[in-house]
Order: sequence, then C-alpha cells, then structure tokens
Amino acid sequence: MTVSTSSPEKGISLVTVDVPPVNALPVDGWFALADAVRGAGRDPRVRCVVLAAEGRGFNAGVDIKELRAGGAGALVGANRGCFAAFAAVYECEVPVVAAVQGFCLGGGIGLVGNADAIVAAEDAVFGLPELDRGALGAATHLARLVPQHLMRALYYTSRTASAAELHAHGSVWRVVLRGELRSAAMELAGEIAAKDGDLIRLAKAAINGIDPVDVRRSYRFEQGFTFEASALGVAERVRDRFGKEGA
Repeated sequence: MTVSTSSPEKGISLVTVDVPPVNALPVDGWFALADAVRGAGRDPRVRCVVLAAEGRGFNAGVDIKELRAGGAGALVGANRGCFAAFAAVYECEVPVVAAVQGFCLGGGIGLVGNADAIVAAEDAVFGLPELDRGALGAATHLARLVPQHLMRALYYTSRTASAAELHAHGSVWRVVLRGELRSAAMELAGEIAAKDGDLIRLAKAAINGIDPVDVRRSYRFEQGFTFEASALGVAERVRDRFGKEGA
C-alpha cells in the first residue's frame, strides 16, 4: 500500500494512491491519504494539489474485507479515516484537482465531492453502492456532483453516472482520453498554480466559507446511520448477501 507525494511542476503537489488491486483503502490508508493532502496544502511552495490514483480505477471505497474481519472497531476506524481524508481534501489550504479514471465509488465520491475541480477519463464512472454493501454515507458529497433528485435515484439504486453525464451537470471540468488524464489534470493545476500563492489560499478559504452546506457536519450525520445499521445487524446481513452474490 502506498500514498505518495511528488512535485512534478513548480507550485503543484501530486498525491497518488496506489493500493492494488482496486484502491479500496484500509483504515491506515485513509489516514495516510489525509496526512499527505494536509501536508501538501501546508507547504508554502504549493499552490495546487492534484489527487490521482494508479491502476484500473480511482477509488473503490473502504476495504470491505477489513470491515468484516474487524467488527465494530474496524467500522469506527473506517468512519474516522474516511472523515479525516474527506475533510483533508475539503480543508486543504490550496485548491485540489481530482484526476479520475475508471471506477470512483463509495469513499471515492467523498474525495472528489470535496475536491475543487475534477478532470475525468472517458471511462470514469461515479456512484455510491453503499446500500449493496450494508453501509450509508457520502450522499453529502454526491449531492455536490449531481442535482438533488438524481442524487437520490443514484443512491437508492446503487447505479453509477458516467463522466460525460457529470460533465453535462457541470461538476466535471473536462472529460479526456484515459492516456491524457494526468496531463489534463496537470494543465488545470498549472493554471491555478500560476496565481499568487497567498491570494489563492485566501480564495480557497473564502469559497469554503460561503458553502451552503457544512460538508463535515452533514457527512458525520450520515455516518451515524452506518453505525446504527451495524448495531442492528442490518449491515452484516447485507454484506453477507453481497459476499455470496459476488463470489
């Protein structure tokens, strides 16, 4: 498991997740990602962060196997880890550009929903399969990507939306060929990084300050229902069914 940080261009920090086979992060991975994004944002030389991933997809959410093996402690850890990572992206002192390929599911929606801009490959799909996994959460962030009624339909059905659909709704900046994803994200980040460093940080704080919804409080509220589903045995029942169907 790796979460790495590099500086490919002046003023830009690239945070890359590489957790084979599908970038489903264990508890430690979410906290490592949070630390990397916060660290990049604190660096006075950085004016924009690009959040990217290696492999077939951007992010497949939490590690379900770890949840099933770890019980309540693992669930609490996953909740706290996701909260930390999502908040780190939202609170990053400079804008964050998400470069998304393949699947962006569950926790991936929390990451891109808190990003400042999204560049997506043509094959990118976005969705919350939470109801099929015995969990709840990240509707807060899906609601930042699509209109309210579409968010509800996607959430209740566990369906996904394509990069082209999100581009039509204005939440994806550009849709590009898979091979052009990283360069397209870097191009947007470079345009942002060309601004005055102090001013871009003030701009990020100002824009966060006028958000109509407190995403941290809203997501924390959702997490309470995930824990309630676990306590009632509903989550385990659904995960068992998913395990049998997905075997």
